[in-house]
Amino acid sequence: MDTNMNAVIVGSGSYIPTLRVSNDDFLNHVFYDQDGKVLSKKNKDIIQQFAKITGIQERRYVSDDQVSSDIMSLAAADALKSSGIDGESLDYIIVAHNFGDVKATNSHSDFVPTLACRVKHQLGIINPLTVAYDLTWGCAGWLQGVIQANFFIKSGNAKRVMVIGGETLSRVCDPHDRDSMIFSDGAGAVILEAQHSIHPVGILSHVSKSYTDGLAYVLRMGASYNPDFDSNALFIKMNGRKLYENVLKTVPSTIKDCLDKAALTISDVDKVLIHQANEKMDEAILRELFNIYGGEEHKPLVDLMPMTISWLGNSSVATLPTLFDLILKGKFENQQFTPGTNIVFTAVGAGVNMNAVVYRIP
Repeated sequence: MDTNMNAVIVGSGSYIPTLRVSNDDFLNHVFYDQDGKVLSKKNKDIIQQFAKITGIQERRYVSDDQVSSDIMSLAAADALKSSGIDGESLDYIIVAHNFGDVKATNSHSDFVPTLACRVKHQLGIINPLTVAYDLTWGCAGWLQGVIQANFFIKSGNAKRVMVIGGETLSRVCDPHDRDSMIFSDGAGAVILEAQHSIHPVGILSHVSKSYTDGLAYVLRMGASYNPDFDSNALFIKMNGRKLYENVLKTVPSTIKDCLDKAALTISDVDKVLIHQANEKMDEAILRELFNIYGGEEHKPLVDLMPMTISWLGNSSVATLPTLFDLILKGKFENQQFTPGTNIVFTAVGAGVNMNAVVYRIP
């Protein structure tokens, strides 16, 4: 293994659905609790409390004629076009998702053929040595794909790998569950390339963990909270309180483990790109990380941890690559990457799976 061979992001792309869904669009929903009883609070109060905790004001949904593989292909095409890279030169296409292609007309997941093969087909890539496969690892799946790409590149078995994350969570949300307001749709992609450098750049370190003991079903699939709703459909369900409590215990230490492997500390970090499901939770994670290092915040949270959750919601595996692409292309106000910028990527997904990557801009 060449220790001076680095996995560097040389292209990125994203697709942000055009349909804006504001919090006010939920005012006429009928919300139930997990016992099948209508919530007594007024929707206006439910939504205000929801926005205060999560920071979400609106989210994006795909149009009825789109499925996940469609928007993934658009994000992938954007990455190829903006980077000038020929898709035929890719060694791998890794596609992270959790629900396959779900049509607007039903909630059944379609996994055959794999979404990675569908994306490769839609991109018109013919090369049989461009290996396409799916990765399901909860919301942390895209970052895990990046970690796998790093292994391929560092081992010398690949020179270019595309990693895509995409989801249409609007198709698997229970309209009678207030947690449905969290989820959204989107897709993002990056292309990692092998580059030789005597100075550490690109992926410096990574850590992955699975906390399945007692936490495996914190996120699960279940029937609608409305007992009179479609009994054959399954929707995403979340034990938010339990997830919140355990995330605060585990994610900060996971980030520190990753920084330790890179021989860095929190003071060396310029940006934290975190999976965004809850603004208050993400802020608490970062503050707990500062506490581990002695409690001093070296820069304002708004500068250190750019957030898209207020207008994009939680698009699962699409969150991180979309955020990276927006900043890289100058589409995120007051945020930018410059040579030497140290980034921490981190995410938590169903399982409970979590990971972190330290990345340095060349």
